[in-house]
Amino acid sequence: MKYELVVGLETHVELATKTKIFCSCANDFGASPNTHCCPICIGHPGTLPKINREVVNLAIKAGLATNCTINFRSKMDRKNYVYPDLAKAYQISQYDLPICKNGYIELSSGKKIRINRIHMEEDAGKLAYKPSEIYIDYNRGGVPLIEIVTEPDISSSEEAKEYVEKLQNILRYAGVSDCKMQEGSMRCDVNISVKPFGSNSLGTRTEIKNMNSVTFMTKAIDYEYERQIDVLEDGGKVVQQTLRYNESKSSTESMREKEDAHDYRYFGDPDLVEIILSSEDVEKIKKSLPEMPESRFKRYTETLGISEADADLLTKYKNVADFFEAASKEIKSPKIVSNFIIGEIFRSIETESEKENFDISITPVQLEELVKLVELNKINMNLAKKTLAKMLKTGKGVGEFISESDMQGISKEEVERLCKDAVKNNESAVKDYVSGKEKALKAILGSVMRQTKGRGNAQEIEKKLVELIKNT
Repeated sequence: MKYELVVGLETHVELATKTKIFCSCANDFGASPNTHCCPICIGHPGTLPKINREVVNLAIKAGLATNCTINFRSKMDRKNYVYPDLAKAYQISQYDLPICKNGYIELSSGKKIRINRIHMEEDAGKLAYKPSEIYIDYNRGGVPLIEIVTEPDISSSEEAKEYVEKLQNILRYAGVSDCKMQEGSMRCDVNISVKPFGSNSLGTRTEIKNMNSVTFMTKAIDYEYERQIDVLEDGGKVVQQTLRYNESKSSTESMREKEDAHDYRYFGDPDLVEIILSSEDVEKIKKSLPEMPESRFKRYTETLGISEADADLLTKYKNVADFFEAASKEIKSPKIVSNFIIGEIFRSIETESEKENFDISITPVQLEELVKLVELNKINMNLAKKTLAKMLKTGKGVGEFISESDMQGISKEEVERLCKDAVKNNESAVKDYVSGKEKALKAILGSVMRQTKGRGNAQEIEKKLVELIKNT
């Protein structure tokens, strides 16, 4: 029998606030254990939480950026469970009245992955496992989260990967979160089931918890898909359970039976008032959103003449797109700026994290000055690339490396003389070119460019060489 994969994602995203959701403790990653927590975080008797307004604003931003409807009335609820990293024995979350609902993210195929809801909640602490000992760090407890829950619309690991990467990019653009999966500020719970091909009935689902790598997430989905099919083909039944992904074994392992909502005994938190919003509140936040990556991609390809592949690379990182925009303001050919960023600048950056930060030594204005010299035909592309490499190493502007004489170019008469000499002195290469060996012309061109010390226009020189060879 042929089976279809059905996947829904629950993505937890830590919000980019200065303080936690219900207290004034710092929301910083990497601090010494248990240094950013207080009686409110840990739930000491007599303490009262107070919601951070910026958490609400960022949750609304996330909803607007993902095409959600914003609920003007929502509330916080208590989700009751016992675990060592949850000192209060309950988590403050949202249940029946979430802040956002009914959104979507559109994939490159045109398929829309529906978002059922986005709700706010607090993060739990973190357990550190060592031989025969478990340590608890409550720094993460009370860090503000949003949970973004999709409908079961994802039907392959490739779609899951694209959805998560698009969501990550959208939230970064909106300023909602840095979404650094390696630091845990974006984590996915993956709900997986299989069903007979063409069936409208969903199978029993399992949930893989806390995936903090897109690569491992896709591997986990593919493994669990095959595992569930094997269980069904052997005449067994898939058990509803919570799983973890074992990276070293590339397999899923059971953690516990899967809980349902009623197991958590949700009820409205008595210490927190309802959240009431006005249309003016939401409109103000909507106006504060920057242009989203999808809109920029469309503008770059349709208006600026950037190829889809290049536009995809530029918009993948907000800081790169912002740099491109700033460097292209007064430029007639933004494609040149794009080529320099994707070519020379990206070659000087090794990791994805560095591209994301895009903390390079030159400013957009410095790159703009270099590109203007190319547009005005004062320097050729070869010299511009060499100059940019020096600028990136030193942080100095174009004026430090290109003199007035460099920008004077060479006369047509000088070009013709050098080309004639090159044809005369490279008889063997000329014969090879005439016989059909195109590469031979590049060798002759190279000798002329060396004579011009890079100041000549390669296209014009090549054209002149072809003309002279044909008339020889």
